[in-house]
Amino acid sequence: MAKPFNLLRDKMSPERRARVAARVQQAIQDMALAELRTARNLTQEHLSDVLGVKQSAVSKLERRTDMYVSTLRSFIKAMGGDLEIRAVFPEGDVRITQFEALAEEKG
Repeated sequence: MAKPFNLLRDKMSPERRARVAARVQQAIQDMALAELRTARNLTQEHLSDVLGVKQSAVSKLERRTDMYVSTLRSFIKAMGGDLEIRAVFPEGDVRITQFEALAEEKG
């Protein structure tokens, strides 16, 4: 019989609990579009209604590895979010803003 996670966690050292918590946070921060949609309790059908496309188009979009920034922005907006693009360097992150002007024009 499986043990409740709380019992297993209580037996972990504080260091191990911290490592597990860090891995969980990273998993939450790194998601594919389909995982993000599922985590937000949304269906492909719901997004297809919001986006005005067929459900099959949402499915294809979730599996794509290359797409327009505007397409990705629309998909994220349909889930209730905003898309930010940033470049990550050893000395810090830089938010790329040139795509924001495109979103405002389409507004």
